[in-house]
Amino acid sequence: MSAGKPLPLTAPLSAEAVELLRAGDRVLLGGVLYTGRDAAHRRLFELLRRGEALPVDLRGQVIYYVGPTPAPPGRPIGAAGPTTAGRMDAYTPALLAYGLRAMIGKGMRSPQVVEAIVRYHAVYLAGMAGAGALMASCIRQAEVAAYPDLGPEAIYRLVVEEMPLIVINDCLGNDLYRSAPEQWRRPGKERP
Repeated sequence: MSAGKPLPLTAPLSAEAVELLRAGDRVLLGGVLYTGRDAAHRRLFELLRRGEALPVDLRGQVIYYVGPTPAPPGRPIGAAGPTTAGRMDAYTPALLAYGLRAMIGKGMRSPQVVEAIVRYHAVYLAGMAGAGALMASCIRQAEVAAYPDLGPEAIYRLVVEEMPLIVINDCLGNDLYRSAPEQWRRPGKERP
């Protein structure tokens, strides 16, 4: 776990960068990433199932589970807080097999997704829930990359700078949501 300053990380991600990350590491993400929620994931999954090309090449990429609000004047995007990741769990192993390198969301992942993260050497990062304005302040550019008919759930291409995130699931199978409570439990105190 990085105790000092957050680690700089640039998307798209190399396999080497992902393999250095550990659950609990704080990172500042910069570079290009894509957004996607339930409806977009369902479409991507169906394309992969049929062996068809995806509208954006997600190999080595990061997907941010977000449905941003409309951009206010002078800003590239509105509030952009993370969506619950579990809603994408049914589709995630197939996208990881395709080459997706990282996901940003909130909440725990299913055992199948954690297993796929390990198998395909990926990482799951958590954004700050309830801080959509803060997360949006890290977004420098936003443009629809695919599925404009989905409105805020379209796939956007984002350029971000210093987006604060924490590693939840690393490629070794470590899970911060499982390990952190153990570190903070008082001796002799059992979980309810």
